[in-house]
Amino acid sequence: MFQIDTMSRMPIYEQVVNQLEYFVLNGILKEGEQIPSVRNLSVDLSINPNTIQKAYFELDKRGIIQSVPGRGCFVTDSAKDILSAKKREQLADLKILVNELALAEVRKEEVISCIEEVYENLQPTKI
Repeated sequence: MFQIDTMSRMPIYEQVVNQLEYFVLNGILKEGEQIPSVRNLSVDLSINPNTIQKAYFELDKRGIIQSVPGRGCFVTDSAKDILSAKKREQLADLKILVNELALAEVRKEEVISCIEEVYENLQPTKI
C-alpha cells in the first residue's frame, strides 16, 4: 500500500502524510475506516515508530484522521471535504503556472489538451 523512498529529499513523515491523503482522495481509505496502527505501519515499512507518529499527528491536526483512545486512528467523516478544499486552493498556483506557460509561448491548445488528458485518464466516478 505505502511506498517510501528513503533516498528522497522529502522527509519520510511527509511521504506518509501525502500517501494517506492520496488514499482518502481516491477512495482507497473511506470515512470512518481505521488506518494501520503506528506499530504495524512502522514494522511494515521498517521505519521508526516516532516517524509514523509524527505523520499521524500532522494528519490529526489537519482533521484528516482522528485518534480514538484504545481503538486506534480513523479517517474522519470530513476528511475528503477538507482535502478537496485544500486542493481547490491550489487553483491559484495553477493560474500562475498557466501564466508562466503562456509567457513561454506554450500554446493554449497544448495546455488544454494536457488537462483533458488527465481528466480522461481518471476513473468515471472521480469527476
